[in-house]
Amino acid sequence: MSSPWGKIAKPEAANLTDIMSEEVAKEMQEKEFEKVASKPALAREEYTVPAEFLIDGDLETDAEIAKMLQQQFDKEYDEMLKRTENKVNGTNKISISLSNYRRAPTNPDFESDSEEEELVDLRDRKEWDRFDSVNKDFTAIPPCGYLIKDGNMVTKHDGTMSGRRNACKMMSFPPEFETGDGAGFDFKLSNKVFNSLRAHSKQEQQRNKRVHDKKEDHATAEFGMDEFTRLQLYKMINNQVLERVNGIISIGKEALVLHGELDQSLERCDVSKECVIKVFKTTLSEFKQRDKYIKDDYRFKDRIGKQNARKTVHLWAEKEMHNLNRVRAAGIPCPEVVALKKHLLLMTFIGKNHKPAPKLKDAILSDAEYLVAYNQVIEAMTALYNKANLIHADLSEYNILWYEDECYLIDVAQSVEPNHGNAFHFLYRDCGNISNFFSRKGVAGVETADQIFRAIVGCDFGDKVGLLELQENIKMKPHLVDRPGVDTDYRFDSAWSKSKEMAPTEA
Repeated sequence: MSSPWGKIAKPEAANLTDIMSEEVAKEMQEKEFEKVASKPALAREEYTVPAEFLIDGDLETDAEIAKMLQQQFDKEYDEMLKRTENKVNGTNKISISLSNYRRAPTNPDFESDSEEEELVDLRDRKEWDRFDSVNKDFTAIPPCGYLIKDGNMVTKHDGTMSGRRNACKMMSFPPEFETGDGAGFDFKLSNKVFNSLRAHSKQEQQRNKRVHDKKEDHATAEFGMDEFTRLQLYKMINNQVLERVNGIISIGKEALVLHGELDQSLERCDVSKECVIKVFKTTLSEFKQRDKYIKDDYRFKDRIGKQNARKTVHLWAEKEMHNLNRVRAAGIPCPEVVALKKHLLLMTFIGKNHKPAPKLKDAILSDAEYLVAYNQVIEAMTALYNKANLIHADLSEYNILWYEDECYLIDVAQSVEPNHGNAFHFLYRDCGNISNFFSRKGVAGVETADQIFRAIVGCDFGDKVGLLELQENIKMKPHLVDRPGVDTDYRFDSAWSKSKEMAPTEA
């Protein structure tokens, strides 16, 4: 084999036993030393072995060789750190020091390329870390409160000593309080300055905590799963109401809808195991107009006004529970209420095998199915007004589910009674939403919003006088609360005749 750099001598054949022999290894080592010795001083500098690693002119063990190599590596590493330090510092007024990362020991016997004056300067820095010395000075004061030092009486209130002690205390402030390089020189703080800095540090800590908590609250309120909500879910599981809580079904402006499974030990056997957990958001930032749906409702008139945000949300969940019971009692398809706890409402699941029924806006229907859905929605709106004595107030294709060829009404928390101040305005808006949606789908015979409103109420939306009279006539009497469908027009004759019919007959 030839080489472009020179001729390579053919290796001599050797026996494996001779190679493994220590004598042969020692001879080979001596040959290497002879080759190095024949080279110039500069060329063999990296091969020189310190005398401390030589015993009778030879290396004793592999440990000495490893120590020698480690020392050489540490020396080169420290030189690299020094070059990096000089390059980063440059002409900056603020410099950094990498001395804490050096590997070679800093003692007089260690050879370093640093100048002797620099090494002496580093060793003579008495104030480099003076925390221990300051603490010793304070603890050295006897119980009497003073000591005599250099002919002078020194107490714990000494200005110099107290200033240094305050500086040491300042260095123990929280990490977010930037103290700077106060430990690198003889730094003193008066009591007045130290107390101001300590008060400022506490204020900053409290402010940062408030800001952090506020951000956390907004982050959890977005999905409604704050700490209080999770605690209520855990309680439902421990009380054997829920078996488990699964994923998210949908997220709305006022609530988060989760999929769950009821516990098998639940007494109610008429509902399926799958259920819906509607978690009403505990903040009003996303839906600030809840009050206008509750304030004129006689069921909650004594419980609204002085409630905080969380209590208002609890009231909102209770309102949906009552409205769902009314809707279901009127024979309108809707979810059935299972349980209510604070702002968590459990309802039956409209769907099958963890797959929720699609909303009407997402359902893919034929022309005939759209016509059936339109007729069902109009019938539901009419029954909702006449039988349940309610107006949905937010009815659209987003709040109607299509399941097994039937329309289910959902999200009735904002539903109001016809005696509400804005009830007919809400109803007209619902009629417009339904008319516009089915018109876009090309359903034949879709009526306008005015026609649907007149068919339900029996009066035009523009007839303000007629609507006002109608609203006065349908106002609920106090003794007819939660009894939809009852004739509100009280007459003495009819009441007297009914009382006679209900009276027991004489034997």
